Amino acid sequence: MKFIATLLFLFTLSARAQEFPKQFTGNWKGELLWYQVGKKEPQKVAMELHIHPADTINQYTWQLAYGKPGEDMRPYILKPVDTAKGHWVIDERNGIVLDQYWIGGKFCSAFTVKTSTITDCYWIEGGKMHIEFITTAAKPINTTGGSTKDIPPVDSYAVKSYQKAILTRVKKVGSIPLQKSKHK
Repeated sequence: MKFIATLLFLFTLSARAQEFPKQFTGNWKGELLWYQVGKKEPQKVAMELHIHPADTINQYTWQLAYGKPGEDMRPYILKPVDTAKGHWVIDERNGIVLDQYWIGGKFCSAFTVKTSTITDCYWIEGGKMHIEFITTAAKPINTTGGSTKDIPPVDSYAVKSYQKAILTRVKKVGSIPLQKSKHK
């Protein structure tokens, strides 16, 4: 009986791994709320995410748009690295390539740019695309513990901002045309 349960569990995991990125494809639209430390109200920004099969096998467009149409377009490419391990990359097409992982039903990454580390997750829940970005300082602001071999040193990081969006799938023919990224 345990053998059958184990096989069923492995089959379920394999099926869930096959869901990504297919269940993410389409055009998504909504509003991003950007909370910054020290500010009471979030900044609200229109947001779109367009994900479609690309011309190259197993690659997808990953096109983010912020603000008014054409204002801030980021035409990236989603590429597989090791899909069995859930490892993908988002190629920003400007020399920046971000490693992303499909884990626990979410598509996540963490990367550092200049003095900030950004952790992001994308997932679908209730038929909607949920997105979160947490920005922290790249260097710790405090280190505590470490007083004995049983108490390790622990670094704490300043949280700079939190962004969240819930996007709805929209029916739209085509996608945002791929262009050279304006995002640096």
